[in-house]
Amino acid sequence: MRKLIFAISALALGSSIALADPIKDREALMKANGAAMGGLSAFVKGEKPYDAAEVLALLSKLSEDAVKLDSPALWPAGSDADSEASPKIWEDPAGFQAALDKFKADTAAAVAAAPADIDALKMQVGAIGQNCASCHQAFRVKKG
Repeated sequence: MRKLIFAISALALGSSIALADPIKDREALMKANGAAMGGLSAFVKGEKPYDAAEVLALLSKLSEDAVKLDSPALWPAGSDADSEASPKIWEDPAGFQAALDKFKADTAAAVAAAPADIDALKMQVGAIGQNCASCHQAFRVKKG
């Protein structure tokens, strides 16, 4: 009976994933990244006092989302319509993958280094922010 329940649950979960909207899913991840970067920027700009635990939580969120973004299911061919995804994503898949890999590496390194002070955080936020900016410049089309 447990095996049957497990199988039905797995099937239901798989079905819900298959029915997910890749555009909405990746846009939600990008918005979450923007929120995390905004939170980190508040520390960097001195708008909030440095809080190592909160910084690490925000960096961890970025790193976890970077891994989620590197999913072919989020980038099916033709999903650039009605989104900010540039056709260059599918025209240059190796370049796009390299950008995703750099984002994953930068965020994972930031988590592993766990910045102990604002100066270390500034360096990490600078590197991650540059990564975001270059990827958006190459692989994003700003709509409306």
